[in-house]
Amino acid sequence: MGFPFPPGTDEDTPFFVISVAAQLSGLHAQTLRSYDRMGLVSPGRTSGGGRRYSMRDIVLLREVQRLSQEEGVNLAGIKRIIELENQVDALRMRVTELQQELAQALAVADSTAAAVHASYRRDLVPIRQETALVVWKPKPRK
Repeated sequence: MGFPFPPGTDEDTPFFVISVAAQLSGLHAQTLRSYDRMGLVSPGRTSGGGRRYSMRDIVLLREVQRLSQEEGVNLAGIKRIIELENQVDALRMRVTELQQELAQALAVADSTAAAVHASYRRDLVPIRQETALVVWKPKPRK
């Protein structure tokens, strides 16, 4: 969105009161309270208990309305969709973290292997290993 955030804030900073959030999302304030009780959208709270919505909350409220109105999804279904999307996002972040850890581990392994190879003595002479085949025949049982 093209919303200019105040310095030190971002899309996750809760600063919209419920009336402004309702206006920005196109929903009634009572609907926002209901969604909060159901756990669809959980705004931040002030020390006095007042709801404060972030820009991310506004986008989510709009998505809840779209899924309900345009797609015909019931609120329980919407809640599950939101939970699954959050889980997918968390898993994507974890995969990224693991990819970074793996890249670091591979870099360490490569540098360790290079150090070991550099420490090899150059005067070693390879020897040919002989192989032999032994045929064993057990004694017949009596």
